[in-house]
Amino acid sequence: MRADAERNRARILDAAEEVFAAQGAAASTEEVARRAGVAVGTVFRHFPAKDDLLTAIMKRMLAALVEQAGTLGGPDGLFTFFAGILARAAEQRTVITLTGVDLGAAMQGLEGPVGQLLDDARAAGTVRADVALPEVLALLTGLCHGALHGGWDPELQARTLAVVFAGLRGSTP
Repeated sequence: MRADAERNRARILDAAEEVFAAQGAAASTEEVARRAGVAVGTVFRHFPAKDDLLTAIMKRMLAALVEQAGTLGGPDGLFTFFAGILARAAEQRTVITLTGVDLGAAMQGLEGPVGQLLDDARAAGTVRADVALPEVLALLTGLCHGALHGGWDPELQARTLAVVFAGLRGSTP
């Protein structure tokens, strides 16, 4: 793909994330094109249907999560990842819902990087030794599912994460 086409594609995806997060399912590809600074025909050349655009956003989001998990480490990396993924799910609720993503399957794609974060946290003593990867993935899936169904204001997110983190640490919130 030519460099200008790649830049246009990236701008379209950036704009589409913002538009769908703000306007929901009713968001138009015309608004995406306007925010991206391209003609609507350019959007359709890259993404022939709205579903193609949504799928591309979701793939990019999952790739970013894998990359983020790979860059975190140390005693608090797992907790940072939990907070980030929950915030991302709440922000991109519309995109995730419209694409019909199977959260369980998506989380399985994070096994390697999340497993490393868990190993680091257990080694540092910030997560109980008996916490295993399947429990962590189940918690992530459940939290994201909750964020997708609305009502997740920042205070509820913080309280929920405090409860989950206390359980992972073996302490009380």
